[in-house]
Amino acid sequence: MPGRGALCLGLLLHVLLGCDSAQQPGSCPAPCVCSEAEKTVKCVNGNLSAVPPDLPSYVRSLFITGNHLVRLPAGAFSAQRLPDLRALNLSGNHLRAVEADALAALPALRQLDLSGNPLVTLSPQAFGEGGSPLEELALRGALRDHGVLLSLAAMLQSGALLNLSRLELADNGLVLLPAGMFTALPVLRQLDLSNNSLVGLRNISFQGLGQLQSLDLSNNSLGVLRNSTLAQFRGLPALRHINLGRNTWVCDCAIEDLVAWLKESDQVQGKDGLTCSYPDKMLGKALLKINSSDLNCSVPTDLPSQLQTSYVFLGIVLALIGAIFLLVLYLNRKGIKKWMHNIRDACRDHMEGYHYRYEINADPRLTNLGSNSDV
Repeated sequence: MPGRGALCLGLLLHVLLGCDSAQQPGSCPAPCVCSEAEKTVKCVNGNLSAVPPDLPSYVRSLFITGNHLVRLPAGAFSAQRLPDLRALNLSGNHLRAVEADALAALPALRQLDLSGNPLVTLSPQAFGEGGSPLEELALRGALRDHGVLLSLAAMLQSGALLNLSRLELADNGLVLLPAGMFTALPVLRQLDLSNNSLVGLRNISFQGLGQLQSLDLSNNSLGVLRNSTLAQFRGLPALRHINLGRNTWVCDCAIEDLVAWLKESDQVQGKDGLTCSYPDKMLGKALLKINSSDLNCSVPTDLPSQLQTSYVFLGIVLALIGAIFLLVLYLNRKGIKKWMHNIRDACRDHMEGYHYRYEINADPRLTNLGSNSDV
């Protein structure tokens, strides 16, 4: 009996220990390094081709980088309960497709990094129908495909990321951005467009970005900023950090407005270092040191206004010529009338001659008479 009691006690302890172990958070996946104290899981360079299915539920920061996740399918995280996941880093994974609802099962997600992935497909419904509480989105070097850029614009314009405060679009070779791309980002504070190939900002609206504080446009191909863009900058009271360095500024008459704005504004950081790239005679000259005498502005540079003025002048000249022509006709109306009568009589005599010849040719008697006239 004592032996049987000891056996029962041992079984009871085993069951209790088993229940206690069952209540522990999930085990760490083999290729990953987990830290429950720091609420962090790192799966770096582990040759993963999919999101590990057994991530611990305590994770708040998840790094899956340098792997081979070619696609992120719908419900990639739905099989797991990750209620506290706030930061997700998926950079450098060779991702080509982020499908609809791929990130829909992450209710606490605040930071997402998809940088360094050659994306070809980015579904506007990647966060599901109800949107996401996401605050920071990094897409550095991930928008080389133009279709992905349009999909991102559709996602932003749909209101799926209304809480976004930081957006990084650097290193993507962007030349032009879709119109109205940032109109549904009311709390955006930081926008990074550096190291692209932007040639102009005419189709970009910043008017809805009332909380924008930092705008990085450095290392692009901007030649000039027009008055419409400068007016938008003036209308953003929170915008205090604009980076315009390393652009190809064209220092002709069109740059006068930009120079005037730089001299009066305190929004541009490092404006003393902005220099001309073209023409050759202005190469290296600081924009802040440009005066009107340095520019040949005798000819208007606003081509549409110049053409409009030319068309108005041409219309006035043609109207004046028409009026003079009508006046001449009125003053010489009698002579013109006589001239018209003379032309009418001449035409009538000519037609009568043709009619006489036709009658002769049509009458066989006259025809025979004409043929025997030598007898």
